[in-house]
Amino acid sequence: MENKKLKRGQELELTISDIAFGGKGIAKLNDRVFFVKDAIPNQKIIARFSRVKKNYVEAFKIETLKKSTYEVDPKCKHFKYCGGCTLQQLNYEKQIYYKQQQVYDILTKIGEIKNPKINDIIPCENIFYYRNKMEYTFSDNPWYVDNETYDDVIIGLHVPKRFDKILNIDECHINYQLFNDLNNEIKTCVNKYNIKPYDVRKHTGFLRFLVLRVGVYTKEVMVNLVTSGYKPKLIEPIVDLIKDKFPKVKSIVNTINANKNNTATGNIKLIHGESYINEKIGTYIFKVSANSFFQTNSYQVKTLYDYIVKCGEFTKKDIVYDLYCGTGTIGIYISSYVKKVYGIEIIEDAITDAKFNAKQNNIKNAFFYASDMKDFFTNKETKIDKPDTIIIDPPRPGLHPDVIQDIKTLSPSKIIYVSCNPSTQARDIKILLEDSYKISDIQPIDMFPHTPHIECIITLKN
Repeated sequence: MENKKLKRGQELELTISDIAFGGKGIAKLNDRVFFVKDAIPNQKIIARFSRVKKNYVEAFKIETLKKSTYEVDPKCKHFKYCGGCTLQQLNYEKQIYYKQQQVYDILTKIGEIKNPKINDIIPCENIFYYRNKMEYTFSDNPWYVDNETYDDVIIGLHVPKRFDKILNIDECHINYQLFNDLNNEIKTCVNKYNIKPYDVRKHTGFLRFLVLRVGVYTKEVMVNLVTSGYKPKLIEPIVDLIKDKFPKVKSIVNTINANKNNTATGNIKLIHGESYINEKIGTYIFKVSANSFFQTNSYQVKTLYDYIVKCGEFTKKDIVYDLYCGTGTIGIYISSYVKKVYGIEIIEDAITDAKFNAKQNNIKNAFFYASDMKDFFTNKETKIDKPDTIIIDPPRPGLHPDVIQDIKTLSPSKIIYVSCNPSTQARDIKILLEDSYKISDIQPIDMFPHTPHIECIITLKN
């Protein structure tokens, strides 16, 4: 099994022993590591190589020779092609087992932390129909599977590694159940009235994305139609359909993105109802706008925030910074335990929502600022109390090096780092540990059943 004997397209029998971060199965043979798409531990498979490197091989499963003892039948008919719920064929008990193991491996390898003591992962009670937001794409360029044919516009999800091909989705088992009905009814309406989808290659057409949001605990639903221009007459049949068949929809908005970038953001026009919906976390009500960040699993978010409170060990004398605060959910949730909370976020619309959320919840000790994090602390006009605790919940790329240095300079007694990307979290934690900080707690939480994603809270004390 020397390098020269391994080629792209070659097939080989492998036994899967583990799962890598990202959800691919791991096999080892003759000092070579194989990362295999759609494979799970204890499976014996035939794999076909898609990429051959010096120390590893990427492959995909083409045949299962022996089923895994942990294997279950995927609930979703789109499982084989979608790429969203890559762990759905693995029983849930083993899903959380391997997620726990991945946190350990990442902290030891990337973070270079010796024998980290990790609490047992907190599982999710609702492992299906938990997503409160879904972003679908309108398309007439489908990915054909199982001899299907489509003459009409479809609504679905991007095929992995293809920006232009869309998999038609009739039913998703991790999103809020009403979303499936909305998706299919809107699909029928679009084809009845011959409303053209946007073509990402030619940059022609009208309908780009269908973004659905729900307040799971308030039952308020938002439909966001993302289009390439503002043509209210064209979407009128869709709006009439929603109002007629889905009275629970509180908000219908039209986001206009006339640019060539393939995103669901732009200028927002209110079409029907309110421009936002509400969600509830504990006793607090939060405004959720079209472009607001909100944790996608409403069932598990209270568990997450309660654990932050536990790790914080807050007192009424504490000053807390909530970095990357979004719409202020964490800061507001902990506000009753502390003296003051200062939230910082680069997205101005999110800060507008955060201030609104503080006001509607009658919170007087939470203050929010719109700023790039790496510029905030060097701004001489910034005059706020020094923190006792800093809470960090950054985007997947993690912390900018300047922000890490700013945190070190501020030297809070406690840092609570929340992340959905253990790799960048481990990288940043490694730098923070170079000073006098020590890890006091590591808590993984499963926010995303059937996917390889993991939420993890790491608490550092000075």
